[in-house]
Amino acid sequence: MEQRKILRRALARPEFGPFVLLLVELFGFWAINPDFLSLQNISNTLAFTVELGLIALTMTLLMTAGEFDLSVGSLFGFSPVLMWTLFNGGVMPLEAAFAVCLIVAALIGLANGWFVTRLKIPSFLVTLGMLLVVRGAALLITDGFPQRTWSAGRHWLAKVLVGDFYIGDFRVYMSLFWFIAAAFILNYALTQTKYGNWILATGGNPGAARARGVNVDRTKTILFALSAVMSSLSGVISSIRTSAANPNSGTGYELEVIAMVVIGGTALSGGRGTIVGTVLGIFILRVMRNGIVLIGVPGLAYNIFIGAIILGMMALHSWLDRREQAGA
Repeated sequence: MEQRKILRRALARPEFGPFVLLLVELFGFWAINPDFLSLQNISNTLAFTVELGLIALTMTLLMTAGEFDLSVGSLFGFSPVLMWTLFNGGVMPLEAAFAVCLIVAALIGLANGWFVTRLKIPSFLVTLGMLLVVRGAALLITDGFPQRTWSAGRHWLAKVLVGDFYIGDFRVYMSLFWFIAAAFILNYALTQTKYGNWILATGGNPGAARARGVNVDRTKTILFALSAVMSSLSGVISSIRTSAANPNSGTGYELEVIAMVVIGGTALSGGRGTIVGTVLGIFILRVMRNGIVLIGVPGLAYNIFIGAIILGMMALHSWLDRREQAGA
């Protein structure tokens, strides 16, 4: 009887479905092509996964609070363009340029929050408009061309953000540790702190949250700023790793990030969020993108698989919610 209760509680958790799907993916791709689990392939997959994952982690908190941010992809492309323009032009040292790009990102996030909370404009429309503004600014700064090559690979900041080392044949980037740290901190903040309760209350029932003394507007504004800063950091990390700052980088990332969060079990309507589930969702999509190429499926078919996963996971989450509400 006790084992049945434990199993029932496990099945009711939003992370259960994504966990099973990830295991199926890993086993399936490995069975078809054993090179899928080679150290080199795992290392290459992790390198890009954590960059997009950083954005997904903060998007989880924002969606839990009942809002979206469609400007994350454009900030991913804009921030490194701004930083390297300032550095390459001799305007300021790399450290100062890095700080400036994060500050500008934070101000953009605060602007998003102000439009949403003060002017009561839906976040979908606000961040869609900001996406166009920020992407246009990146294109204007660069005349639509990628930034020229720079020589900052040995700079201490580059090493701290994206430095790499080998454990045998396994290449590890410092960005992996930034991702792990962010996941632990944000998971703790959401599940173990008063601010996490405010986020859940804000997304679940804003009116009731205000009645209980929660500053709903400030909570959302902080999350918009955090989302923007994390997108900026992720873009800088990617630019250092690839030695490129393309104004079009990050195009479409906003939808892929939202898909990661939703697949992980965070409710679209707000009020329920899980960092652990998002981590699983991140790896589900990145493993899928990598795996279908290794087994010979055309990369252009990626969206078909992702759409099917989203529909399947939404159906599963809906069924689990109904089952829980029915007291089964």
